[in-house]
Amino acid sequence: MFNVERTGSEVRKLKYDDSKCLGCGICSNVCPTSSLRLEPTVPIARGLIEMDLLSVNSNSCVLCGLCSVACPFDALSLTIDGTEIKKMDNYPNWEVESEVCEEDCLFCGRCSIACPRDAILFKRELPKREDLVRGEISIDDEKCIYCGFCADLCPPGAIIINNVPTSSVDLLNNSIEVDTSKCVYCGICKRICPQDAITEICSTCMLQDQIIVPEITGTTYIVEDDCVNCSWCAEICPVDAINVSKPFAGKLELVETEEGICKGDSCHACLDVCPCNAVEIVDGKSETNLTFCNLCGACVSACPQNIRELTRTSMKLTNINSESWNECLNKILDE
Repeated sequence: MFNVERTGSEVRKLKYDDSKCLGCGICSNVCPTSSLRLEPTVPIARGLIEMDLLSVNSNSCVLCGLCSVACPFDALSLTIDGTEIKKMDNYPNWEVESEVCEEDCLFCGRCSIACPRDAILFKRELPKREDLVRGEISIDDEKCIYCGFCADLCPPGAIIINNVPTSSVDLLNNSIEVDTSKCVYCGICKRICPQDAITEICSTCMLQDQIIVPEITGTTYIVEDDCVNCSWCAEICPVDAINVSKPFAGKLELVETEEGICKGDSCHACLDVCPCNAVEIVDGKSETNLTFCNLCGACVSACPQNIRELTRTSMKLTNINSESWNECLNKILDE
């Protein structure tokens, strides 16, 4: 984390949030004064050293804000008199989004599990189990020997045995209970009981027309500050309830030469720094799934062989009104 601040006719403050930084180097590439430096991303990602992915020379930084608008992931923020320039009409802004349509969402939670950045908050309200089943169950205390077979095998853990007999416990104090809020009347306990002490009747199928399946409700929310627009959530959603737009279009290729060959399993620097979980090692070579890649370029900077070739053909950075800014920001495409 760093802050650079200068006062005068206006107060300008540049803030850097390392938790949002991907180590892509976009900001350092567009900086007109070369005041930003990308630190060793691979050992940082591997936990070998603890430091920020980015550092700044506060003496040469002119607080122009180019780095702030160039970063698609909001790791840098420039404010003028307390207002972020990204919220000002005359500054460029990124037209990217990640949205969940809760009307279509089934609340299955697959997106939350798949998200490589833990950027999806997920909560659902399921119906009570007893509202979906019908049946009866009873245990004859006189026949029960408290062996525990039924309790151990009960799938939902609905059978509770208290005071399992030991040499120090009075046999008369033992008890066995069935929690009907958990019981699904599957009959496993009845079939395993060596004393035929359990009576169970399942009438779920017979009464299924009378069982109303309640609606499952919940909330699925994408935390925009943590999202890197990788599209894992959108791709894995079974009902297409999530829309993700990426900051860049283009391609990423592995271009090997006689001097530069992918070391695969013995290197895996690209895999370690990828924020999108889009890289894997297959047959000893690095492979990138462009479906999940956001073309940030972190892997390109990290590759010690310099054999990863990134081509960005377009970006969703709009409202660039200055020719000088346009020249600097187009370096993002010219890398």
